[in-house]
Amino acid sequence: MVEAVVPLFDAYRQFYGHPSCFEDARKFLTERLSKQQSVVFLALEGNHAVGFAQLYPTFSSLLMSGAWILNDLFVLPEARGHGIGSILLEECRKLATETGAKELSLETMKTNLTAQRLYEASGWKRDEIFCKYYLMV
Repeated sequence: MVEAVVPLFDAYRQFYGHPSCFEDARKFLTERLSKQQSVVFLALEGNHAVGFAQLYPTFSSLLMSGAWILNDLFVLPEARGHGIGSILLEECRKLATETGAKELSLETMKTNLTAQRLYEASGWKRDEIFCKYYLMV
């Protein structure tokens, strides 16, 4: 499965302004999956991989339960508009339900209006309470 995801993962990273590097993408994905640190859903049209979602498990102290971070969602430009993103989001929701998680979370760029419309159409709510902060180390 890793080999099918690598080109999509690489294209996803390029979408967000990172340089292409298949070797590093392969290594990263292989580590996450072999260590059971992520779950990947792959969308196929025939035998061709056209989209993927990658989630990371975490916990919510406030909800006192497991949670999932939908870290990556990507559909090839030529495959968009066919409901693939919605199907991937539904698989993510099913995973959360099946694992007893009470929350799914994600982040996207403020300028990624297409993704925002997809998320909101799929029932996701924009956080109006918490601010996101990060510290690069």
